[in-house]
Amino acid sequence: MTRDTTRRAVLASVLAAGSAGLAASDAADLLDSFAPLSGGAWDAADRSLPETVESPHGAATVARDEFGVPQIEADEEPAAYFAVGYCQAFDRLFAMDLQRRVMRGRLSEVIGEATLDSDEFNVAMGFADAAAATWDVVAETRAGPLVEAFADGVNAAMDDLPLPLEFELIGYEPEPWTPVDSILMEKQISWTLTGDFGELRRALVAERLGAEHAATLFPTRYDHDDTILDGTETRLGGSAERVRGASERAVNGGSSGSVDPVDPELAGWLSGFESPTGVGSNSWVVSGERTASGTPIVAYDPHLSLQAPPLWYEQSVDTPERSVRGATFSGVPFVIAGANDRGTWSFTNLGADVLDCYRYDIDDAGDRYRYDGEWRPFETDERETIPVAGGEDREVRVRRTVHGPLIEREGETVGVAWTGHTATRTTVAIEAYGRSGGIDDLLDATRDFDLPTQNLVYADADGRTLYFATGRLPIRRTDGEVVDGDRIFDGSAGEGDWSGFEPFGESSWEGFVPFAEKPHAIDPDVLSTANQRPIDDPTHYVGVSYAAPYRGSRIADRLDAAVDGEGSTDPDFHRALQNDVRDGRGPELVPELVAAVRDRDDPDPSLVDAAENLDEWDYRMRRDSRAALLFARYLPHFRERVFGPRFSDADLGEGYYPSDWTLARLPDGDPLFDGRSRAALAVRALRDALDEVGAEGWEAYGDYNTTRAMTHPVGGEAPFLNYEELPADGSPATVKNYRVGSAVGSSWRMVVRPGTDARAVLPGGNSGDYFSDHYDDQLRRWLGNDQRPMPLGAGGEPAVRFEPSTEGSQ
Repeated sequence: MTRDTTRRAVLASVLAAGSAGLAASDAADLLDSFAPLSGGAWDAADRSLPETVESPHGAATVARDEFGVPQIEADEEPAAYFAVGYCQAFDRLFAMDLQRRVMRGRLSEVIGEATLDSDEFNVAMGFADAAAATWDVVAETRAGPLVEAFADGVNAAMDDLPLPLEFELIGYEPEPWTPVDSILMEKQISWTLTGDFGELRRALVAERLGAEHAATLFPTRYDHDDTILDGTETRLGGSAERVRGASERAVNGGSSGSVDPVDPELAGWLSGFESPTGVGSNSWVVSGERTASGTPIVAYDPHLSLQAPPLWYEQSVDTPERSVRGATFSGVPFVIAGANDRGTWSFTNLGADVLDCYRYDIDDAGDRYRYDGEWRPFETDERETIPVAGGEDREVRVRRTVHGPLIEREGETVGVAWTGHTATRTTVAIEAYGRSGGIDDLLDATRDFDLPTQNLVYADADGRTLYFATGRLPIRRTDGEVVDGDRIFDGSAGEGDWSGFEPFGESSWEGFVPFAEKPHAIDPDVLSTANQRPIDDPTHYVGVSYAAPYRGSRIADRLDAAVDGEGSTDPDFHRALQNDVRDGRGPELVPELVAAVRDRDDPDPSLVDAAENLDEWDYRMRRDSRAALLFARYLPHFRERVFGPRFSDADLGEGYYPSDWTLARLPDGDPLFDGRSRAALAVRALRDALDEVGAEGWEAYGDYNTTRAMTHPVGGEAPFLNYEELPADGSPATVKNYRVGSAVGSSWRMVVRPGTDARAVLPGGNSGDYFSDHYDDQLRRWLGNDQRPMPLGAGGEPAVRFEPSTEGSQ
């Protein structure tokens, strides 16, 4: 039976069962907002691209490769991006509409009260206003008309084609797409990568556990040698007075502040809108001196949310100005990570601190706040209504200060400054990347890359390589002195101001780190990034939210071993490295556990058997490994045994627990143990793990570590939209990254030799249409990192022809 026949049968059974057929889902509480299913759902089952489409922007053709990737060719750029918009709407319209609703705070309008918290936060943060301010700038650039043509293509597809199935399930129709919506998608991914309220949690932990103990548990700098840069990097030039370095910050015990912590209820609520746990990425580059072909190689896999359909969308665009292929996000016209005929580029999260929090004196009426020695009205103070399907509309008070939004929850307030709240030019930079002819073009475009802060890794066909920390980095000043941003500032006293920053306007950026003084390296021989700190002693404060070095150390070690002496690498080596599943936490934690079991006077046979299994383990998180399963379930129980009692007494939940890096190094004398034996706790945690494994009936790691986490946004209500549950390799600490607990992992993988061959794979499929052959045709390939070609230029026989309309360009 064909996949199409099977999926039509699924729909038929759902239609026959009606709402009752969906009510067995775990999320049946949201079902009330779903429209009754009707025969209209069959329209979604018959969606297909027409052979010809009228375009007000000119002629173009679209071929589709065997994985449904659109390969677009046109003589004029606007014609090409009209076709891009049409194809993205055909493949991903529901995902596009869902994300803009989230960011605009209009999800409850179609879902109901269950999403009101999300809408209140997004309305208060003003993401839509920030996108509008950005569009005012982008519209006047070379990218502007292309974004407009893209929006025209999306709307043409909405007019021409049946809506995807999800719209029938929920029972609404999307509004026309606008250029601001595409800019809003840029804000969304930027928030996902840089929206961090860590200073609120750090201040609360310091108050509850004591500043000295908090500094031990949450160091601002992990003690390791695997930075991105080794301090010998070449520089563009520029000079600056070096501010207090990272080593001194670590000695001084981290952050300090002059104001009280934010109410824990408010801090906890805000934490719910930060990046998912584990968001990060891997990328690395080796020069042609270290490859078998003499051409540089870039390998990349970003770790973002995993879902059906994937976050990334693959496309290829060929015009006289560019020949570019790679991945973008639904709703974004331009390839974000990929390659053109001259170079290839990738991004990992820098971990920079580009968000600050402020406390203010506010008058009793709530109409004024104190700043710069005077009471002043809020820069914005208005009411906004959130429509709620099936419930009462919610009114939200939107207030803003000189720093940005004021967030309120149950009478508690905190001000927020975020670099994404101003007009940014990243869309301009990304558009220029696609046309770049080499490293000089890339560097020029990167000057416009305002947000998010990323580790850019690049190589070109001339053999040049590049690393650059992108994005605007604030320089904070209090009483004229430069200070770090890892604290809550007294906004009324003028602490931590950013000179040249204009929220919801156009910033001059005059008080930010100069471009030439950001961490970077020109023509590195071998360089890798995995969200660790970029450099030990930066000229300017960058941040403190860096990943533990497990992935970074493993990648660096394997690259060093491969290129040592006269060694060289090829694309197969780099794909194998992306598949590496050795977990660096294993050698740090398993030997002590094995010893603790063996040291017991009355060893439990099941504990001894488990310890023997772990002792023989190679620390690789393979789906068929029993030891990997035991380790994966031992760790959360050990965390809870060690951290749980003290943190519970301090009214701090598991979201506040220190990292596994800290756990592995915590001495027996730490106050958290309070006289308890670390070894005894380890044995009890292994007992907990064995009990859990037995109760669940798991035999190997792949029984627990499955793709069940990769769900569709409405998969709770319509489970047939979710991907098949399959066993997976990898863990939060492995190069091949997969986090079943948070649905985060390698969301796109590619290996590219610039100017020549490129291969890639998506975690699912390029189409978001449940009835498409390309809905999940890459899922099994992704599990094995079986990458398929990502060719340059136009594809095969055109599937769609865009013909100039008689009305001309809009």
